[in-house]
Amino acid sequence: MNARASISALRKKAPSSAVELYAKPSPDYAGKLAHARLLLREAAELGEVTQANSLGVEDMVISHLINALALPIPIFVLDTGRLHTETLALLERLQAHSRAPVHVYRPRPETVRDYIRAHGQDAIYESIDLRQQCCAIRKLEPLARALEGKAGWITGLRREQSDARAQVPAVDRSEARVKFNPLADWTQGDVWHYVAEHGVDTNPLHDQFYPSIGCAPCTRAITPGEDIRAGRWWWEEESAKECGLHVKAPSPAGGRGLG
Repeated sequence: MNARASISALRKKAPSSAVELYAKPSPDYAGKLAHARLLLREAAELGEVTQANSLGVEDMVISHLINALALPIPIFVLDTGRLHTETLALLERLQAHSRAPVHVYRPRPETVRDYIRAHGQDAIYESIDLRQQCCAIRKLEPLARALEGKAGWITGLRREQSDARAQVPAVDRSEARVKFNPLADWTQGDVWHYVAEHGVDTNPLHDQFYPSIGCAPCTRAITPGEDIRAGRWWWEEESAKECGLHVKAPSPAGGRGLG
């Protein structure tokens, strides 16, 4: 049986939605939710702060909280030019229904054009360096524009997502721009329980075994039991599986970590 047939067979046996599969809150869920709301209110008091929404489930939960609390926090999305059709449809729905303004940042067309001319459309599979160059063009440069002039930003990072994120703090003040991670201590079950409780709109790819969703060429479905980020840049070493959005600058000692 090939990999696609194997995944198809597993889907037939599994629950039909991510909510059915994952919505199992931890015993201290209520306390985590209260703390997340407190952190978002604290972020709003900072003034020039914004939420980075990747259109994954964690970020959709945070956007829902921002809107439910009527906080003056704008939201931004990075449209890399290579997102799934389902992700782009979710972006349209978010823009239509969000009380908070939703700003979209895209890569500079001429830079994308030059990269493709020099290396080809699918150069990301050839080396880590070329993949990281693509991420820099499509994500990091637009991110810099989105965060320009901001005192802080809000992300959906969770400690459970990967070993590299295991030490993510709820509030990171180690750099000039404060980073708020209101779901840092949430489990996957907590996230999906909130979705079920509040009817949060989510990417239908989550129901097709895509727990972590990025650009279409960089994301695949996973099989039950695989790490939740196994479908991201699956052809690379585990240690390389970050695009750079949440990687801190090197410390004086030369170390790198996640912000």
